[in-house]
Amino acid sequence: MIIRNVELETVCGITSKIPDNRLPEIAFAGKSNVGKSSLINALMNRKSLARTSAQPGKTQTINFYNINSAMYLVDLPGYGYAKVPESERVKWGKMIERYLHASKQLQAVFLLVDIRHKPSANDKTMYEWIVYQGYRPIIIATKLDKLKRSQIQRAVKEVREGLGLRSDDHLIPFSAQTKQGRDEIWQVMDDFIGWTEPEKS
Repeated sequence: MIIRNVELETVCGITSKIPDNRLPEIAFAGKSNVGKSSLINALMNRKSLARTSAQPGKTQTINFYNINSAMYLVDLPGYGYAKVPESERVKWGKMIERYLHASKQLQAVFLLVDIRHKPSANDKTMYEWIVYQGYRPIIIATKLDKLKRSQIQRAVKEVREGLGLRSDDHLIPFSAQTKQGRDEIWQVMDDFIGWTEPEKS
């Protein structure tokens, strides 16, 4: 999809009603500080659309980005940040669960993990939870530029094994710095929402 217009249209807090959108939705989940905001900015060709922060746990709401009036990219709160009180984490979990249940337009869920490390217990729990909700998450292995080329194949294998992925599950290595993986992620999203670029007249 060629990005022509992006707007942060809806921000949902813990007590907010999930919007009844008419356009297809693609959701992005990942633990705090995995690079979700950097990924979203890279996908949108924007520098600071999603606020990036050195402090984990910045996204505490569900953010709906309207892209080209054709789809919504849905940014879910980061999980697994220890400094957030347990009561808050439970509320965020319930908010995400409510969204996964309530959205009538959700087509796919992308789960971000850090390619440099074996998936954490939180990553595995989130993966299994998304599967339990009825989705096969597409895995984005972030921070690809931090690895040497010779390390990538082994790191991908460790992510696959750590999450217990099936052979046909999609995993896309990604770097927000070099944009490697960006086009592949967009191709997967376009396929899910059935998007084809309009021909120029």
